[in-house]
Amino acid sequence: MTGDQNPGALPAGSAFGTPTGVGGSTRRIVVAGMSTLTVLVLLFGYHTSTEGVAAQAVTSSISVGGPAGTNGSGTTGSGTTGSGTSSTVTGSSVDTRWGPVQVAVTITDGRITNVDVVQYPDGNGRDQEINARALPVLVQETLSAQSADVDMVSGATVTSTGYVQSLQSALDQVSG
Repeated sequence: MTGDQNPGALPAGSAFGTPTGVGGSTRRIVVAGMSTLTVLVLLFGYHTSTEGVAAQAVTSSISVGGPAGTNGSGTTGSGTTGSGTSSTVTGSSVDTRWGPVQVAVTITDGRITNVDVVQYPDGNGRDQEINARALPVLVQETLSAQSADVDMVSGATVTSTGYVQSLQSALDQVSG
């Protein structure tokens, strides 16, 4: 036996790999790649438990509905409260790319006291998710600004534009 031979080394091409380690590094790369792929599939396939809550948030935080076929505009109610005159005016229905948007505004003593979103796009889960987040923000902005001069909600530009147009229509009816 010569000094450059290792009696415990496996012969090249054996079932257990090559003695140089080249096959071992390739196998490690493949295992690492497959592990990464598995983690990504699991991560992107995970559905959170709050997905169903988004659609429920729209109906609980925003007054929706009204008589079937409500597409026009006009005063939907008026009355007197202990503090003064109150009237509710419905803005025109604005057709957007994703569906109609329509708001009803309650004015008490010249101030916007409530905004009900009568119609909004809700044809699919993505619409419901976007509007569950955007509509309460738009309503709050309206109550704070006391006008239709509100900021658009990022990611809900189409709904925001329809909301502002319908809101302005309702406010024009009150002032005109």
